[in-house]
Parts: sequence; structure tokens; C-alpha cells
Amino acid sequence: MQDILFEYELNPTTWAYLSALLAIGIYFKFNRVFSLRNLDLLGLVFFSPGLLVVFHGMVTGSESLVKVGYSWLFSMGAFFVIRLFLDPLLVRRPKLDPNLTADGLTFTGIAILVFLAANLVSNQPPRRLEHVLAQDQAWGLTSPGYRPFHYLASFVNLRPGDDAPRQPKTDWPYPPIHVQVPIARGVIMAAQFAVVLGVILIGYYHFESLHTGMAAAVLYLLLPYVGQMGGRIDHVVPAALLVWAMVAYRRPMVFGFLLGLAGGLVFYPLGLLPLGCSFYWQRGFRRYIAGTLLAIVLLIVFLAVLAGSRESFLAQLGQMFGTTLFPRDNIVGFWQAYRPAYRIPVLALFLVLCGSLALWPAQKNFGTLLSCSATIMLASQFCHTFEGGLYMAWYLPLLVLTSFRPNLEDRVALNTVIERHAAWVHRLEQRLRR
Repeated sequence: MQDILFEYELNPTTWAYLSALLAIGIYFKFNRVFSLRNLDLLGLVFFSPGLLVVFHGMVTGSESLVKVGYSWLFSMGAFFVIRLFLDPLLVRRPKLDPNLTADGLTFTGIAILVFLAANLVSNQPPRRLEHVLAQDQAWGLTSPGYRPFHYLASFVNLRPGDDAPRQPKTDWPYPPIHVQVPIARGVIMAAQFAVVLGVILIGYYHFESLHTGMAAAVLYLLLPYVGQMGGRIDHVVPAALLVWAMVAYRRPMVFGFLLGLAGGLVFYPLGLLPLGCSFYWQRGFRRYIAGTLLAIVLLIVFLAVLAGSRESFLAQLGQMFGTTLFPRDNIVGFWQAYRPAYRIPVLALFLVLCGSLALWPAQKNFGTLLSCSATIMLASQFCHTFEGGLYMAWYLPLLVLTSFRPNLEDRVALNTVIERHAAWVHRLEQRLRR
């Protein structure tokens, strides 16, 4: 970026201040100070101090600062878990448009996307942080989820001459290192664009307001997390899958397929399966289950092709379904200073939450599907032993959409889910009319 703009440098602290001022200036309703939207906006802004403290602790090597930063993120996460859990009870949702026009939001969103792409390509973190990131990414290979996916995530920050992580012993030839780096960065840029486009389409089609969709997308891009951690493939790809699952919620098989892909890649979205069963129980349940199983089977088949031996396949299959939830070593983040036994009640509460949101509220609409999905993905941060709390992309788009959503009580599965034969009948009628 310095080659294009002379002496250009925007460190995380500066961007946190600027983005907070921009977000407040664009979205804060000064004529309705005590509104829920303002509370959500301030809560999102208050995630920034935790991110900055974690970043500063990583750069300086201070474990105490890193612990304070994670504790701050967990505190804000607990606040939003309660806020999202109670969201179905909030019936009155007046429309509060941002202070900027749709044209201004469009220009702002495109400009931020361009700068994010340029920052990803240049990719020049502080020298102290480079070693920490490379070490963390090597540890990330043992995180619950799809090992080939975590392996691809290791190449984003590599440069010529850097020590590359070992390639898994497989029968399938992996591309050379110099090919995998641009592939990883291209996937990140495509996924980030998919998240933004998906948020806009949800606003346009499901909220029936393009202005609302643009406002939610730009707020997501403005948040300091996106500029600081948006270049991590294991952050943004599951976010894109979850957002597009919400875009396609009227088609249960597509929703289930995307949810199955997200769950297979990073494990924790599998906690959304009971919620999806509850939502599609009256219509679309079988298609939802079929789509989910299809995605998981495809990932398992691909894993079998890449695995070099039966032992390697079984180990990676267990990792895909969460056998590494309680690692003894290579713990990074908040839980690094605590015994593994302390995480057991947290995981138990997470499972109870997943089950309870399948039962409550009894009548689910698209609004509750959004808020409950955000609740579960946010709660998963408390269980994740590898940088838990930093994977905000898994829930941040859904949280922003929940804050902006109108009243969606009529968007229940019985009214909105497309019947299996309805699409074919509609197409046939159109062709007959022609």
C-alpha cells in the first residue's frame, strides 16, 4: 500500500477511533438517544478496546495484556448473548434509517472494500506480530473442524522466504506454496464480498428495504474487527456460508447444505442444527436434513481423498466432529491460563443453550432464526480454545442484521418456505404464458 499512497499507514488504534466516530455519526439516532439501535451500536463499538489490547499484547509479548483483552471481549460477548436471547421478546421495532443516504452508503462500502483488498494483498503486519501469527496458525491446525481448511488458512500471511507449515502426508498432490498463497487470499476477498452482498440481499428481499441492507453492510465493514482480523480465512469463509444460508432460508435444502458446509469446516455451526429443525418442522424439515447430510457427506468424501492413510483419515474425521475440543497443549487465548476441566461446564451451558433455543420461542420466524443463530455462534466463542473471542465474523453479520431487522412475525416457515413443487409449477406457468 505504501507503493501506491506515499507514507500511507493506518494502524489498528487509529482505525478504531476513526471507525467509531464514523459509525456513531452515520447510525446514532440523536433524536432518540434511548433506543435499542443506539445501545447495539455502542455495544459494537465497545468491542474495539478488547481487540486493541489483544493486538498490543501480541505485539509486545505481554501475556497479562492479552488476558485482559480476551476478558474484555468475553464480557461484551456475554452482554450480547443476553441481548440476543431476549430479542424475540422485542415486538416493537420502529424503522430507524441511518443518517447517510443510500448513495453515500454505497460509496462508503465500495471504498472500504477496496482498501480491505489492498491491505490483504500488501499484508505487512508488525515484525513482532508476524512470528506470533505464524505460530498461532500452526496451532490452529489442531482446532476442531476441517483440517485441509485450517491448512489453507496457514498461508495467508506467508511471504517468499518465510517458513511454510508442513504439508499433510496425503496421496493427493497439493499445489506448490507460491500457488496456495494467492489462492488463500483470493478466497478471503471473495468470501468478504459474499458476506457484504449477502447482507445487502437480506435487507432487500427479506427486510424489503435496500437502504436497510446497505446500512447493515457498511456498519459491518466499518467495525474495527473487519480491518484487523478480516484477512483470516477461517474467520470469513464460515461467515459467508452462514450469511448466505440466511439469504436462502426459504429453500430448506440450500439452507441445510450451506449450514452443513459451515459446520463441517469449523464444527461450531453444527450447534445450529436443532434450531433449524425447529424452524423447518412444519414445512421443509426433510429437505433441510437432506441438504445438511449432503454437505457433510461431500466433505467426508473429499477428506478421504486427501488423507494419505486410514489412520490419518480417522484422525482428521474426529477433528472435523470436535474430538479436539479439549486439547491439552497448544491452547491460545483466554483459556491458556486455566485447566481444561474449567471448560467442561462452559461447554455444557453451550449445549443447553443450543437445545433451549430449539424449544423457545415455540413459534419461530425469520427474525428469531437470525437472532438465535447469532446467539449460538456468539456463545461458541466461550468454548473455542484457539483464540476464542476473536472469531467475531461467525456472528457479527447476523448480529448487525438482528439490530437492523424490522418486525418479521409473519415470516414463519409455513408461509414463506417454498414448496418442493412450487418452483417447478411457477416456471411451467411462465413458459406456457410465453
